[in-house]
Amino acid sequence: MDTAERYALYYTPEPASALGRFGAGVLGDGPLPGWAAATRGALAAVTAEARIYGFHATLKAPMRLAPGATEGDLLEACAALAAHRRSVSVGRLEVAGLGGFVALVPEAPPPGLGLFAAECVAALDPLRAPLTPAERDRRHPGQLDPRGRALLDRWGYPHVFDAFRFHMTLTGRLPAEQRDLWRARLAEACPAVALAIDAVTVLRQDGAAPFRILRRIPFTP
Repeated sequence: MDTAERYALYYTPEPASALGRFGAGVLGDGPLPGWAAATRGALAAVTAEARIYGFHATLKAPMRLAPGATEGDLLEACAALAAHRRSVSVGRLEVAGLGGFVALVPEAPPPGLGLFAAECVAALDPLRAPLTPAERDRRHPGQLDPRGRALLDRWGYPHVFDAFRFHMTLTGRLPAEQRDLWRARLAEACPAVALAIDAVTVLRQDGAAPFRILRRIPFTP
């Protein structure tokens, strides 16, 4: 069992925003208005794994710190990413099926979004410890194409750069019929949002515990 702490850089919405309240209702302790207790119970079952990571979009995937790197170093590097930064447009979001689970994705992601995510990956990689064999195996390299395996081995995560897709996970992996059901339910509950990233969030995981927010760092144009 892993006991070392891991860190991640995510986008998380302002908790008091409509999107933040929706995320808390799906993956946290907030209510989803009008949902019966049985439906909320069923939702908890299909979101159990996603709740470990919380409501977020990945900018730098969970990683252990390299030898000699400290949490303070990571926070300083993330603050540098946010400094003198204008908001990054994501555009209108929609609830969709994605790789076996349900997620919020942009209707038409703008090019600047991928460029920002790439900058986050590259800027923080000097602080990342190399993958252990067990960590690499958990990414199922045999199911990746050669490009995905190359990205995994170089950057510790296969869904970066040209393989990046902004998404905010809402459920775990589901059979197709359940996925369609939950996509429709969550789409009905989701507020209409045109999103712009205006902050980055540093999170920490201790062992197998859920990730917890260390600091949400607003952009400072």
